[in-house]
Amino acid sequence: MYLPRDLISKLYVHLQKTRHPLSPPALILVALEPDALCACRILTRLLKHDYIPHKIHPVAGYGDLERAGRELVSPMMETHGGSGGVVVCLGVGGMIDMGTILGLEVEGEEAGFSGVEVWVVDSHRPWNLANVFGGYPLEPPSDAASSYQARAPDGVTAGRVGRSYNPGKGGIVVFDDGDIEEQLEAERDAYLALVDMPDIEDEGELYGDNDSESDDDEREDPLPRPGRKRKSWSDRDDSSDEDDDRPRQRRRSNSSTPIPDSPPRPPQRGLISIRDSEIIASDGSDNPPSAAQPPKGPSARTLRRRLLRMRSENEDVLRKYYRMGTSYSEPVTAMMYSLASELGREDNDLLWLTIVGVTSMELYGRSSAGLAVTIRNSDSRPTNGWMGVRGARLRQLLRDEVRRLNPPEIGSRDGRVLAESVGIIPTTARSPEDTSIRLSPEPKFLLIRHWSLYDSMLHSPYLFSRLRIWSDTGLKRLHKLLAKMGVSLVQCKQSYTHMDMMLKKELRTKLLKYASLYNLEDMVPAAETDGRDLAGAKDGWGFVRSWGWRATLSAQDVGVVIGAILEVGKHYTMTDADSRIQASQTQDVEDDSGVAESQEWVSRFWEAYDALENIDALKAGLPTAQYLHRAIFRTGTSLIGKRQIKHLHAFRMCVIKDGPDVPLFTHPAALTKLALWIGEALAEQEKDTTGKLAHGGRGTPLVVASLNEKRGIYVVVGTGGGGGPDTTFLNKELVKEKKAAKDAKAKEREQRRKNKEKIREDKRAARQAAGEEDDAGEDDDETESEGSDASDSDSDDEQEDRKERGYGLNKFGSAFQDVVNETNARVRIDSFEHCVVEVRKEDLSGFLESLSMKAVVG
Repeated sequence: MYLPRDLISKLYVHLQKTRHPLSPPALILVALEPDALCACRILTRLLKHDYIPHKIHPVAGYGDLERAGRELVSPMMETHGGSGGVVVCLGVGGMIDMGTILGLEVEGEEAGFSGVEVWVVDSHRPWNLANVFGGYPLEPPSDAASSYQARAPDGVTAGRVGRSYNPGKGGIVVFDDGDIEEQLEAERDAYLALVDMPDIEDEGELYGDNDSESDDDEREDPLPRPGRKRKSWSDRDDSSDEDDDRPRQRRRSNSSTPIPDSPPRPPQRGLISIRDSEIIASDGSDNPPSAAQPPKGPSARTLRRRLLRMRSENEDVLRKYYRMGTSYSEPVTAMMYSLASELGREDNDLLWLTIVGVTSMELYGRSSAGLAVTIRNSDSRPTNGWMGVRGARLRQLLRDEVRRLNPPEIGSRDGRVLAESVGIIPTTARSPEDTSIRLSPEPKFLLIRHWSLYDSMLHSPYLFSRLRIWSDTGLKRLHKLLAKMGVSLVQCKQSYTHMDMMLKKELRTKLLKYASLYNLEDMVPAAETDGRDLAGAKDGWGFVRSWGWRATLSAQDVGVVIGAILEVGKHYTMTDADSRIQASQTQDVEDDSGVAESQEWVSRFWEAYDALENIDALKAGLPTAQYLHRAIFRTGTSLIGKRQIKHLHAFRMCVIKDGPDVPLFTHPAALTKLALWIGEALAEQEKDTTGKLAHGGRGTPLVVASLNEKRGIYVVVGTGGGGGPDTTFLNKELVKEKKAAKDAKAKEREQRRKNKEKIREDKRAARQAAGEEDDAGEDDDETESEGSDASDSDSDDEQEDRKERGYGLNKFGSAFQDVVNETNARVRIDSFEHCVVEVRKEDLSGFLESLSMKAVVG
């Protein structure tokens, strides 16, 4: 089921009314990422306010999620002695069948959920359609309601939760940010058609009796017949050795498949069944039509072929949706803030958590183009940066909220001009009690308030790529820029907060003056005094918050620190890394399976969780963030400078297996940051070499593999080239043109149909005049052929629309699955990011070789 955006508070209000202090606690499953972490903080604030008991359980991947279902969710089920309850998934479960992985639905059984209601709030796309249009407990079958859709709970129509829906019986409810109702109409129709479609064996009639086998082979990765669960990779690979006790990652793969199952259906489906020589009515009567009456409809053979074609077309719609590529929609924190707004609970604390969560999405390259480098000033298709038009609107809403909750005139009552109003980066609070959020003209530097100006510029991915700092020439270019600005190396290498005040006041003006000389036009955002932002929108400005005299941090600073705590821990040094490697040599198989590693990541979650509301703990994490980004700079410089990045058929590739910083990149998120850092530099190289980005302006995708020596695996991450369009807000004129062209094609098809019908009537009249039998079968075949032509034309139009939707999306998830299916590579797929996998050390070469022949970007 899915909850529309305008009803986002419906389920929470019901929970609020029905829960009391003695009720079983709501279970919150949280992904180990800053966006989900901030959303968890927002939700727990709401729950505490309403005295609703709750329990937080971090999950590192699908293995942890399955264990949580077994150990925490299953005891909640009424059939297992529990009393039901609510499970909230933040950043978890959008791409997998949650009813199956949590153990709430059992294949072949209609009864499910047992009073457990699962809320799924996730920004990962594509959705698992079993969650969106199914996932509800079925009402008992009756004569009036025997189909799957007819047995939906009251208030649920085609998976949509309406105002009359009464929670309490359990089910899977995904929170729609608008994408489902706006974009998934075709997928909804296909899914609902499949769940109520009867089983029928394909005996080659759809593709021709002689070619059925070869055609089935050509239909790559077919979905299972409706009503049958699709096996995951591990099911296919390990079906012959189910009792094998080997570690999970030693098999070819485990966890769930990125392409979800086809829709499950109840055993009684109603509608019709077809036999070779008769038609059985849905009411169960098996009387064949009277021999004295002439056939009044299409033959059984024609019905069979039509049904097979319908099933194939609907499965193709779902298959294309799942293989369109991964992307990201609205951040989880933004959804939680919308819930708080509906409840009238928004305040500065919740707004700040939302800003940090949204900012972290951009830091991790999560956009409407999937996990990809943000391509700025793309000539092919302007994307307006992160998340396209949708991201720009979201940032503008956040700026409006900052102005509403933090009136700007408060700071200037004594006549002083605020520093940020004239383009100066604020580094201190306005008063000892100041905890306000401000808009700030943040330059694209890294941790500038907590580093020197030189280090902040040196470790900025923006300047790293634009100035080519990985080379000596690029480093000299940075020194020359500072010299033109009149800033000596001695001055810029001292702490920014202790720099000369005059230098800080003039910094913005000097950056703007010389930016165009070094291709740095986007380095500093526009200001109202620049004449480019007269409306006061302050597009591109960042967000800053103060905690009195104790600290002033930007949202990007907090996102960087929280991410570093999650990825490497609060107090990480190379001595710690050496001791961990040595200790790993004595650890048992449990470590080899990755369980201990995920437990270590969970402990970091609580450190980051506490740091979000403890400014002293947050400041203590700053050295960790600086250490991580120094390692990223060193590794990225080494890989590019030593030309260790290979250009394969479909992507560029580099492998990290030597050096002091390798242990840092065993965490997928840290490796992703490195990959995005390198990817942005490669995009600028492509522009210099060819004058434009490759792959139609999207840039070349990149695969980065890092060795985890203690487990004998490589962590592999695939990032897209970027530049994909915003898939939610397409150009209105383009939409109008497509609609006009589609209408013209429809009229042309209708005219052709009328002409064929006239010819067919003439032939039938001629046969009757000659005394010949009316060949109903021939007419059926002609009608079927005509329907096929029309459906093919329709599918062409739909395919063109889907091609536009999938343009530029990251397809590494599907490509990884294809490689696993085609090779014997031992791969572990456990991350919620489907473009991240683990490959056994000795299998990496063959894995990458096979991957190089796949399409990895739409």
